[in-house]
Order: sequence, then structure tokens, then C-alpha cells
Amino acid sequence: MNFLHPPASFCTVQCSFPHSPHAPSRAWTNTLENFYICGRLTLAAFPFQLNHHFTSTLLLRPLQLIFEVISLFLSLLFIHLHVFIGNCEFAGLLCLTEDFDVFLVEMAEKDDAMEALKREAVDLENIPIEEVFENLRCTKEGLSTEDVNRRLEIFGQNKLEEKEESKFLKFLGFMWNPLSWVMEAAAIMAIALANGGGKPPDWQDFVGIIVLLVINSTISFVEENNAGNAAAALMARLAPKAKVLRDGRWNEEDAAILVPGDVVSIKLGDIIPADARLLDGDPLKIDQSALTGESLPVTKGPGDGVYSGSTVKQGEIEAVVIATGVHTFFGKAAHLVDSTNQVGHFQKVLTAIGNFCICSIAVGMIIEIIVMYPIQHRPYRPGIDNLLVLLIGGIPIAMPTVLSVTMAIGSHRLSQQGAITKRMTAIEEMAGMDVLCSDKTGTLTLNKLSVDKNIIEVFTKGVDPDTVVLMAARASRLENQDAIDAAIVGMLADPKEARAGIQEVHFLPFNPTDKRTALTYIDNEGKMHRVSKGAPEQILNLAYNRSEIERRVHSVIDKFAERGLRSLAVAYQEVPEGRKESPGGPWKFIGLLPLFDPPRHDSAETIRRALNLGVNVKMITGDQLAIGKETGRRLGMGTNMYPSSALLGNDKDESIIALPVDELIEKADGFAGVFPEHKYEIVKRLQARKHICGMTGDGVNDAPALKKADIGIAVADATDAARSASDIVLTEPGLSVIISAVLTSRAIFQRMKNYTIYAVSITIRIVLGFMLLALIWKFDFPPFMVLIIAILNDGTIMTISKDRVKPSPLPDSWKLAEIFTTGIVLGGYLAMMTVIFFWAVYDTDFFPRTFGVSSLEIPADRIMSLDLKKKLASAIYLQVSIVSQALIFVTRSRNWSFIERPGLLLMGAFLIAQLIATLIAVYANWNFAEIEGIGWGWAGVIWLYNIVFYFPLDLIKFFIRYALSGRAWDLVIEQRIAFTRKKDFGKEDRELKWAQAQRTLHGLHPPQTEFSERSNHTELNRIAEEAKRRAEMARLRELHTLKGHVESVIKMKNLDIDTIQQSYTV
Repeated sequence: MNFLHPPASFCTVQCSFPHSPHAPSRAWTNTLENFYICGRLTLAAFPFQLNHHFTSTLLLRPLQLIFEVISLFLSLLFIHLHVFIGNCEFAGLLCLTEDFDVFLVEMAEKDDAMEALKREAVDLENIPIEEVFENLRCTKEGLSTEDVNRRLEIFGQNKLEEKEESKFLKFLGFMWNPLSWVMEAAAIMAIALANGGGKPPDWQDFVGIIVLLVINSTISFVEENNAGNAAAALMARLAPKAKVLRDGRWNEEDAAILVPGDVVSIKLGDIIPADARLLDGDPLKIDQSALTGESLPVTKGPGDGVYSGSTVKQGEIEAVVIATGVHTFFGKAAHLVDSTNQVGHFQKVLTAIGNFCICSIAVGMIIEIIVMYPIQHRPYRPGIDNLLVLLIGGIPIAMPTVLSVTMAIGSHRLSQQGAITKRMTAIEEMAGMDVLCSDKTGTLTLNKLSVDKNIIEVFTKGVDPDTVVLMAARASRLENQDAIDAAIVGMLADPKEARAGIQEVHFLPFNPTDKRTALTYIDNEGKMHRVSKGAPEQILNLAYNRSEIERRVHSVIDKFAERGLRSLAVAYQEVPEGRKESPGGPWKFIGLLPLFDPPRHDSAETIRRALNLGVNVKMITGDQLAIGKETGRRLGMGTNMYPSSALLGNDKDESIIALPVDELIEKADGFAGVFPEHKYEIVKRLQARKHICGMTGDGVNDAPALKKADIGIAVADATDAARSASDIVLTEPGLSVIISAVLTSRAIFQRMKNYTIYAVSITIRIVLGFMLLALIWKFDFPPFMVLIIAILNDGTIMTISKDRVKPSPLPDSWKLAEIFTTGIVLGGYLAMMTVIFFWAVYDTDFFPRTFGVSSLEIPADRIMSLDLKKKLASAIYLQVSIVSQALIFVTRSRNWSFIERPGLLLMGAFLIAQLIATLIAVYANWNFAEIEGIGWGWAGVIWLYNIVFYFPLDLIKFFIRYALSGRAWDLVIEQRIAFTRKKDFGKEDRELKWAQAQRTLHGLHPPQTEFSERSNHTELNRIAEEAKRRAEMARLRELHTLKGHVESVIKMKNLDIDTIQQSYTV
């Protein structure tokens, strides 16, 4: 029992003093509350724990006596001050001693109730709903703010317990991964295995390795902590909300601050925020498959319990919260089940690259051990130093940090563009997305509907267009409106007209199954009526005279659709039984309203950009096929659209009846009349054809398709269920946000891919280069200088996460074969650069003779002095350091590296690092590291050598791309990308032959005969005639629009469109 706080309901208790003629003021109530808290603190000070019964019985009387003494003392004090405080206050104070017993008992009872709820001693799920309110000490009017605050102290926030990870352990965790293990093994080698050959342990290398590990871990810890804070701030924007009744008003609050006793409103698309019992209203359909495994939605009526985490599939109702946080059904289950770590695709890529680097180092070490000891009989200690060089220099220790930080920074940039990433790895998948299935309403269009009253079609005698609008407005919401409700009610002179003169009995909200809304009401004469609006087919099914009006209804719908207008049907019936549950009399189909949803001003341009980026945008709409085609024509995305029946193979169109459904989906520009289950089927079949598929959605029934898609995108104002199932949540409407996110994702992915190629190249160049120096010339490079190279490289390479890169113009993805091949070839070239440089310095006088620098050539007796070895080490150090870091400029660009300007941060870090490296090579005389300064002459020669041999790196890069992709060299000259998706030019021919065979099989194309030439000629004539006919139809349809008419007149009269636009607005 919590003795440190007063009971949660303390502040709402109405203290009554039946024996007193006066009630104490709020000041005395506050004083009383303070007394109560002091008493609790006194009880809490006991050195033993008191059970609840002991507290409420044995200690209640002593506590009362203490308060009576304090009250009497204050009474005597206030007798002398009664002139100032008033007789009323004084009388109220005196009555405290008389009624305090009653007050304390009431406080104890309320405290007992809350503690019993916390211990779950009361089964709130099964008792009658009236007893629920009694046990929760609340009413259907909700709680007050004071109640909520007190109950939050007792029950805590409505969220699961989060384990707080020690920051120190988190920091050490960055030293516990396979790449760090290799470095830690090198540190052990430096002090254990290197302790031989008459030399002490290699303490400087040991300290250097530890410093390198600490630097990398510190950078990783700081960057990931910052990224985690940024991600937490982003996810806070996606925190679930709940509509809750508090202080007599409905407000939208964070679901985390719900408490037992709160009254909440839940509706279609909501994720139920806490365990609750339903109040009066229509039954709900609840999807609780995530909790109970039930595959089908279950129906819940008033009085039934619903679980936190379930999704509302249909209906709207109020409920009272009975459990929150860890006390919910979901919270208990989550508490009992340990979390499992799933290895994602990104982690698999990291592991594969890390394993490749480790295996490359292992192979190099094995070759060195075999050659140095059994064959060359090298001393023990120099051999260990050479092994340390491979271990320290070959491991890309910064790779996990660079890639993770790059994604975290990219995620933050996406959020600034209006796309919040819930799953980091969705960035790489969006970079490879080649098909986007986009909803029409609100994404391609503005979702700002308007109704043209002049062309409203009336189907019932005695009804005018104004009546149709009024009936549609009555079947609409006046608050929490969607776009259709807002458009309909907005047509009235005063929105209050929608409910004027009637009494609302029951409102049926919209749901994806029925696709309509309905209002049951009583008029001034006491008669009950019902009016409904919704999808024409659904309303037509209600009509008693469907067979008589069906042809005319479809004709009007088609007429509206040809103009790009959606149709909204309205029906009306009388309910003579006078009960809301009654089926009522026959439905009368009274009219059709045309709804116009204009395309967004940027949709056409955005679709054009998407196609240029290799992303095929498919329109998925629930509207009629004609509307979809008209919208597609206006947006330039094509009119090759089909009805949803084609997805099931039920379409009767001869042009597509023989096509496989998979091919139909892949070739189509969109589908109309689509239900949520169709969206799931479209995504599944596109994925089966190896497409990376994105899907947009906003409704609860879109959740399965969003979850199935590679990139589920919840559009702005999506329901909680859609957001929960998605990978990316948009905060801004429109398709342009998605395309901007695609470009940003490709830039992020390009940075990660550039670095992985760089990391593999450096591993190969270190392992191969220093292995050849050690085995051919028996040159022992000091391990400490490899540590310096690694530290400077890590400091520079961290800036790649903010580098300026050009996004790939085509969808891109991880291609490990391309990464490894490119890394091996570039790394091998750099290794040969070092080998050739060493040979030129060590075995020839080319550089002294050409540039006049001091000779580092080995004497004729082939005995290398210590000074010569130190200077050679300095020269090799500078050559390796410069060209290793310069390689990042080659891998970061898809074109010539000197054309694409790097980011200032990367360029600045490179210059600073190489200035330090140059100063070390010129001036350092470190006996512990066995290097000696070589002067500015040699430094200049080494810089010149690296610059000369740097330029072929771009040509090698282009050659690798050509070898892997088969692309011609003219694409390189035209400044196309250097790393593209693998292209198989024979694939299109094979697909064409397969398609022809399929058409022949299904009778669409007859097999070739001896008259094939004449048949081909006839076929060409038929195709030409068909094309002319389609062009004429498009021209005539275009003339029926105002814009088309104006443009045709302009063309015929050869007018200047710019001049006309200055005078008129079309």
C-alpha cells in the first residue's frame, strides 16, 4: 500500500459536515489534505510493513487522536484571530474534530478501492457495467483532471515497462562485435605473443589499439545516442492518441495518460488504447488477431470487454477504461514473453561484408605464417609485427558506426521532408523501390470535394436538388467530418440546417464494408425516418425499384465519370415501427450527387519525375473505372487501367481475358473499384515477380497490404491501424513527399554503398600490399603506424554520413557481388601502387635522379640499416595514408571523381588528416614506432606519385561497371551512373518471345503460316486503323472538356496561348 501519497480520489471528495451549520472553505480542505499526507508519511516511517487491514483498523484511531490535538491547537490559535478570518471559517474549523472520523473512513475506503484495482482483486471484465463504475469510483461523465493526476500516481502511465539500459554497458557494447573482436585479438597479440625474441611486450601497439577501440566506441555511442534521441522525438509525433471525456469535455489526449475510469470514444480505424468495457451503442467489429490469434473480426456489444492493441474494423462507441499499461491483457502477455531479436537484411549485409574482410585477413595471415617461418625462417618478433599490421589495418572497425549513423541522419532528413521512418532499414528498401501503388484520393488528388448542384440527378418525383442535398447532409456528420461530409454540409447556407427540426436517434458511421452512412431521426410530427448516402452500388442495392432505375443510374454514373466526377447516391425510407432497430419501409433512391476532386497541382510533374527515376506509379482507387482513366489521362500516367474483377480473372474484356493475372498487374497503369483485399493481392503478385513494391494507404482495411508491401506508407491523416502497419508515416499530403523521400533514400543508400566498397578496397589493399612487402622484400612495417592510418581514416570517414552525393537515377539495392568485385579490383590496384612505389624507392634511383631527393635505395650489400628502414617506413606510411583516404572520392562518385564535388566536411576532414600525416612523415623521429622524418622533398614526391596514379582509378571503376552491367562506354561519357543495376539485354527478347507464345497459345495471335507476310501486312493495317480510331475518340473526349475546347480553338486559329492566359483564367 502506498503511504507516501493521499488516495487518488482525495481531491474530488466532497467533504460533508452534517453536524455543522457551516462547511469549511477550500483553504481548510487543502489544510486537511496536508494533514492526511503528513499522517501517511508518519505511517510510512514505521520500520515494518503494515498490511492493509492493520492500517485501516489499528492505526486509524491513534491517527485521529493526533489530528484532533492539532485541530484543537489551531482552534485556540484562531480564537484570537477570528476577527480576521471570520466566524464562518472558525466554525468550520471547530467541526473538524466532530466529523474527522467520517472523513478518514471515506478516504480509507476510496484508497482501498484504488489499491484493490491495482492488485486486480476485482474482476472488472465480468461484473455488470454498473458495478464497474462503482468500483472505479467514476461515472459516464468521465473523470476530472485532479482524478486523473491522482490515478496516474497509483497506476502509472498507460505503457509497457521499458528496461533502462546502463549507458556504461551500452558503451561497452560497441566493443563487443566480430570486428571489435579482431582488434581485441590484435591487442592481446601485442602484449602476449609479441613478448619474445629478446624484446619486451609491444605496449605502444597495445595502447594504440585500445585507444582506437575507445575512439570508435565513443563516436558510435555519441552518434547513436543522438540518433536515438532524434528517433524518440520523431516517434513521439506518432504517439497514439485517444478521444477522452474529461472535465465534461471531449479532448484528444495522448493514450499514455489514460487511467482506469476514463471514458473514451473509439471508432473505425482506431487501435484500442487500453482494456475497456463498452457502453451503450451499436456493436463493434474488433480485430484482435494480434492478441488472441483469431483470424476473423469478432463482434462486441455494449457491456463486452475489449483489449488494448485490438483494431476497430467497424462501428463507433464509447467505453470505460478498466486497465492500463502492464495491467492490460496485452501488457501481461508482453511481460511474460521475452523479446526476440530478428536479424534484418541490413544486418545480414553488414555480417557478409564483415566476414569477407575477416576471411581476407585470415587468408593473408595464413600465407604470411607459412612463408615467413617454415620457408624464410624469419625471426619470431618481426613476424608477429607483420601479422599485427594485417589485423589492425585490414579490419573496417568503423563500418557499423558509419552505416548506422548514416541511416539515422538520413531518417532525420526524411522527417524534415514530411516522412517519418518507423523502421530504419526501410530506407534501403525505398531506395530499391521500382513500383509504387498509390491511392488516388488525397494522394494524387486534393481530397477537397465540391458538388455542382446544377447537374444533380433526381430519381424521385416531388424531390428537387435542394432536397437531395439536405437529405445527404442529414446523413453526414456535423463534427469530426471527412472530406465528403464537409463538402455536402458545406453546400447548406447554415450547417445547422442538417439537424433543424429533427431529433437524431441513431447515426450509422461509414465502414469499408457497407460503404455508406445513415441517420435515423424523428421529425416534428413524431414520425421516424431514415436517410442514407454512400457508394451508388450499395445504395442501389437498398432501393425497392432497383430493376427499374438501374440502367438510368449506371448511365448517369458513367456520364459523371467521363467528366472525372465521382457519384454519391442518396436514399430515404420511413420507419413506421418507430424503433431504430426496425428495418423500416421500402428505400427510395432519390438522387445522385456529382463530386469533383481536382488533381493536385504537382501530381503530373511528380509522376513524370517518378517515371524518370524508374518508379512505376500505379493508381489504386475505389472509384469507377472511367474516373480512374480520366484522372490517369490528366496526370499523364496512362489509361491502361482495369476493374478489380480483372484481378480475379472474372473480367469479360476479350483484350485481357487470356493474359495471366500476374502479367496484367505488372503492365497495368492502375485498377479501379478496388477493395482492401485487392490491394493485398496486387502487392503479393508484384512481389512474386521480383518487384520492390511500395503501397500507400490510410484506412484500417489497408493495414494488411501496408504490412505486406516492402515499404508500407501511411499517408497524412491515416488511421492508427494504418500507421501501426506501415514503415513510413507521411506528415504532409501528396505524392511529391513520397518521391522526395525516394530521392533522399537513394542518396542515403548511395553513401552506405560507397563506404562499403571503400571498406572492402582498403582491406584488400592493406592485406595484399603489406603482405607482398613482407614476403618479397622482407620489409617489416611498424604496426603502430598502421594504427595512425586507421585513426586518421576513421576520423575522416565518419563525415561520409553527411557527404553530398547524387542519388542513383534508377532503383538500387545491395549487390554483394558488385561490392566485393569492385573492392577487390580497386584494392588490388592500390596494393600494386604501394608495391611499385617501394620497388622504385628501394631498388632503383629513379626518384633521386629525377627529383633530386636523397636516396633511400638499399646498399649494394643488400643490408638495410636502421635509419634507412625508418625512412622507408615514413615514406610508405605517407604513400599509403594519402591514397587510402583519396580512394573515398572515387567510390563516392558515379562519374569522374574530380567532377562531382564532395561535401565541405568530407573535404576538410581529408585535408586536415593528410596534413597531419604529412607532418608526421616529414618531422617525426619516433624510435618506439621505428620511423624517421624524410623531409619536404620526399613528401612532395610522394604526393605527386599518388596524384599521377590516382587518375586511373576512375577508369578502373568504369571498366568494372562495364564488365558487371554490360553497359556501353557512351553512357559513361554522357555522365551516367558508374554503379547501376545489372542489365540483361537478352531478357527483353526472351520476354517478347514468351509473350508471343502465350498469345499464340490462347488464340490471340495465330501461328505463322506460309502467308505470314500478307498476314503481317494486314495486321499492321488493322493496328494503324485502330490507332486512328483511338486518337479520334481521345480528341472528341477532349473537346467535351472546357480546357480541351479552348486548346482546340487555339490550335485551329493559330492563337498565342501565352497572350490568352494573360487575359483569361480557364
